[in-house]
Amino acid sequence: MARLAGRRALFAVPVVLVVTFGVFAIAAASPFDPVKAYAGTAALGADQETLDRLRENLGVDQSFVVRWWNWLTSALTGDLGHSGVMRQPVTQVIGERLVWSVLLCAVAFAAAVLAGTVLGVLAARRPGSMLDRAVTSLAYTLEAAPVFWIALLAVWLFALQWDVLPAGGLTDTASERVTPGQVASHVALPAGVLAVSQLPWFTLYVRQGVGDALAEDPVRGARARGLGERTVLLGHALRSGLLPVLTLIGSRVPELITGALLVESVFSWPGIAAATVEAATAVDFPLLAALTTLATAAVLAGNLLADLLYGLFDPRVKLSDM
Repeated sequence: MARLAGRRALFAVPVVLVVTFGVFAIAAASPFDPVKAYAGTAALGADQETLDRLRENLGVDQSFVVRWWNWLTSALTGDLGHSGVMRQPVTQVIGERLVWSVLLCAVAFAAAVLAGTVLGVLAARRPGSMLDRAVTSLAYTLEAAPVFWIALLAVWLFALQWDVLPAGGLTDTASERVTPGQVASHVALPAGVLAVSQLPWFTLYVRQGVGDALAEDPVRGARARGLGERTVLLGHALRSGLLPVLTLIGSRVPELITGALLVESVFSWPGIAAATVEAATAVDFPLLAALTTLATAAVLAGNLLADLLYGLFDPRVKLSDM
């Protein structure tokens, strides 16, 4: 396990270098002016000399290669730079928002895995039945639905029509402190929407995996020995059928992050979405690079976790061979 993690860590180094270099290159080619974004309306009446001086103070008068190298060498010492658009150190910007994004993604991912497993098993028990057709039809429908459309529909239904959940934010209006109860009620709707966007993949994978496992010789042998249907399904077929789902953990991380950004924007969730949008439009190089590196690390960690889980739960796979 340690060797696998070490090899993946070495592989991550060039990936992060290429990704961050690409971020600086794309940002440099952006039509947005970081100086005007930093100065705001004050830039409208400023003369060119003042703008040039501000450009020099912000360090954006240098080539993107120089800016990338300066940021990289500073990041290796723990200094991620200063966000011009947020007027804060990048580490503080990420630290204040990351915990809420992680909470949202963790709740949504856990709900999607649990609900997808239950629906997939129910559909796989009787292939071709009404329940199977209903579950698969629902999965394909949700798979085609954009996450922002689901979010807007959820706001209209649960917040406006039924008034059972808050429409957005982290706490109630005029609340002076954050309480666990308020966070739980406010995270329910965005986490539910994000979970629904991930639900089809887990449902279809579990349905296919469990359905194939039920047709295998070991499971049919267990039935022939007189074992109960519940024991056969949960003790044999489900364990084997869930193995393909482990590969989804790594492959769904990029879409989970993308979906979280959209969901956070719709529900005004105080995660990293707003910081990402503002960093992109303001061409905030340090913040853009840090957020991109964070997303890249999350994707690589998801792939590593999927491989580790597969090696631990599948006796045919050895971690030493991966």
